[in-house]
Amino acid sequence: MKRIMKAKIESDLAGAGHATMQDVARHAGVSLKSVSRVVNREPHVSEKLRMKVEAAIADLNYIPDIAARSLAGSRTFIIGLLFDNPSPNYTMKLQAGVYRACTEHGYHLRIDNVDSSCSPAVLESRLDAIVRNSRCDGFVLTPPLTDNPQVLDFFDARGVRYVRIAPSVEVDRSPGVLIDDEAAAGSVARYLWDLGHRRFGLVTGPVEHGAAAKRRAGFLDMLSGLGLTEPVAEAAGGFSFEGGITAGQQLLAAQHKPTAIFATNDDSAAGVMVACSQAGVAVPADLSLCGFDDSWIAKSVWPYLTTISQPIEEMGHAAATFLLDRRDSQPALRTLQFHLVQRDSVAAPAQEKSTSVA
Repeated sequence: MKRIMKAKIESDLAGAGHATMQDVARHAGVSLKSVSRVVNREPHVSEKLRMKVEAAIADLNYIPDIAARSLAGSRTFIIGLLFDNPSPNYTMKLQAGVYRACTEHGYHLRIDNVDSSCSPAVLESRLDAIVRNSRCDGFVLTPPLTDNPQVLDFFDARGVRYVRIAPSVEVDRSPGVLIDDEAAAGSVARYLWDLGHRRFGLVTGPVEHGAAAKRRAGFLDMLSGLGLTEPVAEAAGGFSFEGGITAGQQLLAAQHKPTAIFATNDDSAAGVMVACSQAGVAVPADLSLCGFDDSWIAKSVWPYLTTISQPIEEMGHAAATFLLDRRDSQPALRTLQFHLVQRDSVAAPAQEKSTSVA
């Protein structure tokens, strides 16, 4: 009976090409992600699930595409790093961490820029070309690719292993490495509040960037909880130096100028500092300024930038290690620590002079 069933399955698939991972999932009665986990020999997979999927693979004569190397015991010893981030400093630090992990395990590193803002068809074509041409054993995804549903669906459908940096949606979907961005931004708000600031500006990041949204929420939620009644002035900085200049100019032109500005990354904070210089606003005498990342920029401007230090290089190293060193004891999600670095760009607000309005 089993031979008859298998013959029927093969007949049904004839003319439609080879069996796909979707066919295996449908035949086994499990999710596509479950098939991917079995094919890639992920930890924490039950024996019952593994046997069910492997039986379906045998019935369908399924030959995995990228994942076939793992089943056959062969590897290319290449890890891919995909990025689409306007901050070169952030990307360089992640790259250094991933590269270090690769050298520790005898792997090579391939780096590709993927424009997530392009059309779905162009994005899929770009991803397909990378996967087919690189034959990587796995990929490290960086924000905003980390939270792009089309990117995640693409890899899952093909059984390609990946680890995400700073995931903010479906965090249990894959292994990931992150910090608590909301708590970090909240600590900036608390620090500025305790110094006496009550008028705030906020330079936001890209709208599609999950971590940027968390930093915004953490900053605003903390101020609201502390009792702030005035609205926080916001301007989009896009995580870039140029965007920070524009955002800074907008905030400084407001009728009620802030006494403190939080820029959600160091690149845009440096841009705000340029805008302050152009407007004759002294930092921190007239305006306090905080950034986020503790990149090399933080100590390349004057005054040195108060900022949140997140272990970007270590995040890259940990993400690559997830791909290269599979152990059942590894947690699916690893949260690293941040800390506030107090430098010279923040001070208590200057005593306001009484002014009359004509």
